[in-house]
Amino acid sequence: MRSFFTKLFHNHTGTYKVTAFAFSILLIVCVFPHQGKFKYDFHNLKGKPWNFPDLIAPFDFAVAKNNEQLKAEKEEVYRNAKNYFKLDKKIYPLKKQELENELNKQFSGKPVHLQQQLSYLANSLFDSLYKKGIIQLNDAFETKPPDYSIYVLTGNLAEEHELGDFFTVQTADDFLKAKLNAFNSTEVSKLVPILENALAQNISWDRETSEKELQQELGNISLTHGGFVKDQIVILKGEIVDAEKFIALESLKDEYERQLGGNVNYFSIVIGQGIVVSLCLLVLAIFLIMFRKDIFLDNSKITFILFLIVLMVALANASISYDKFNLYVLPFCILPVIIRAFFDTRLALFAHIVTTLIIAFVSPNRFEFVFVQIVAGMIAIFSVISLRNRSQFFLTAVLVFAAYIISYIGINIVQEGSFTGINWSVTGWFGISALLTSFSYPLIFIFEKTFGFLSDVSLMELSDTNSPLLRELASKAPGSFQHSLQVANIAEEVIYQIGGDPLLVRTGALYHDIGKMDSAVYFTENQTAEMNPHNDLNYEKSAAIIINHVTYGIELAKKHNLPQQIIDFIRTHHGTTYVGYFYKMYKKEHPDEKMEEGRFRYQGPTPFSKETAVLMMADAVEAASRSLKSYNEQNINELVERIISHQIDLNQFINADITFRDITTIKKIVKKKLISIYHLRVEYPN
Repeated sequence: MRSFFTKLFHNHTGTYKVTAFAFSILLIVCVFPHQGKFKYDFHNLKGKPWNFPDLIAPFDFAVAKNNEQLKAEKEEVYRNAKNYFKLDKKIYPLKKQELENELNKQFSGKPVHLQQQLSYLANSLFDSLYKKGIIQLNDAFETKPPDYSIYVLTGNLAEEHELGDFFTVQTADDFLKAKLNAFNSTEVSKLVPILENALAQNISWDRETSEKELQQELGNISLTHGGFVKDQIVILKGEIVDAEKFIALESLKDEYERQLGGNVNYFSIVIGQGIVVSLCLLVLAIFLIMFRKDIFLDNSKITFILFLIVLMVALANASISYDKFNLYVLPFCILPVIIRAFFDTRLALFAHIVTTLIIAFVSPNRFEFVFVQIVAGMIAIFSVISLRNRSQFFLTAVLVFAAYIISYIGINIVQEGSFTGINWSVTGWFGISALLTSFSYPLIFIFEKTFGFLSDVSLMELSDTNSPLLRELASKAPGSFQHSLQVANIAEEVIYQIGGDPLLVRTGALYHDIGKMDSAVYFTENQTAEMNPHNDLNYEKSAAIIINHVTYGIELAKKHNLPQQIIDFIRTHHGTTYVGYFYKMYKKEHPDEKMEEGRFRYQGPTPFSKETAVLMMADAVEAASRSLKSYNEQNINELVERIISHQIDLNQFINADITFRDITTIKKIVKKKLISIYHLRVEYPN
């Protein structure tokens, strides 16, 4: 046991990777809904033969009604909904008392018999109105016919009536005027305003009761009709999946997943999900080991990739579980775009496929989801293969949207057999998803700062020769600037041919000699023929100045916040080689003296990547080519062979991922580029 933990401790890098993958699997399984999935994905079989084995009902289940049936039944309920009105019994005695008071006030000086006659007439008309009732109609009922049925609540008793059974304020007023004007009496006509003031609506719509009754009727609508009993045939192999069969299959699927989500199967489902997710991430790990071992060995890169996958799965599950928005609104194409910005297209596509497969296990329509997402993801990757400016992200969004729409329409036509079954509202979700994909640029910037990565977008900005640091180099050390441009052109072409990151090596080449700005005149390319300040210095001092340009370049790069990947080019472009000229001259003048070689040697380290190794070769060859007395093909060939072979002898490339075959190719390309630079004509045979 002790030896096991000892090995675990010493192999902490491998332990971290295992822990990272295990933790990612655990997180994904935790966010997964822990319910089983129906094993047949039949959504693309509508109108087609059932190509699976005969399906027998494993238990009793009811068949759900389709949306059209439910909609029709709900409309029927709304049409026949009962409207309840309530009778306010407090209004009659209140208005009755007001009427008595007003009659006494208006006719107090009249003869007693006249008062009694007017009072009797007014009260009889008043009672007639309120016995029938005065109803209050809102806009919904004013257009209803007189025979429209309503229910009037008196206490807990509801009686059915027609609207025409009641007075409105207007019809009550007309009734009063017709009755009183028939007497053709001045005294009687005085009752009109008195009775009009006594009119009040004592029957009004009871919204609460009406709504409650409506909801109860809607709740009574059965969501199912008919069903299947256990062991009954649901569908036979080869049978057409028509609309009725499709609904039956949907009902069986829902009930099947509901029952599998119970506590009895909880742990089995979790184990199954763990196996599925582990297999997907294991395939990703194998891919990295076999094809991108440099990424697999970098824990920060592994963490970054797993973080993106877990994040996308978590967002997808949140969308499905809480049903707040459609699954297609999520910008799944951001993952391949961001991974492509930092790594390569193969890894971007592979990570996108793995993520899509994991999410497919919880998505409602697995085949459709996988098809649409993989097509859109491929288009997104193709659009950023050559990432050169920020505007490409908007082009990516447009292309992703087009890919979503075309693939979705295509697969729905296959499934439905026509355009009528397409849910066009989904196109809006696709538009939002594509728009969110354009936010890849700020996310790339955030991830660069968080994980210390370097994207092609940043490299493009850094490689702009109008950037402040490169303009300063061109001003203070113009010869070194021109040298850097030539080295950048050579190194970029080489990396393009042998494989690697051309933009990275070009950017590194442009900055590799920025340390020469501190003492530009001490470097040959910045000197004039009349002056060489080294003539006034001893060899050790001259070597120290030359060697110091690496140290100063690193300090200057850090001061200007250049990425670590670019600083690596500055640090390694001379490796641990000697300052050749001053080293040889010192040995020549002091043949018997035991010299301290460290004073003439760069501090290193040696190149540790293909790009830094290529820069070292291109830098040394381009600089040495300036000292050739005559430029011809033979001299250039000998120069390239001598310098690169000398670097190999000094073990400068033992830490770089570069082969002898690569070096042979590099020599050919460098020779060709130098011949082009110095405009040598091809020698024709006599």
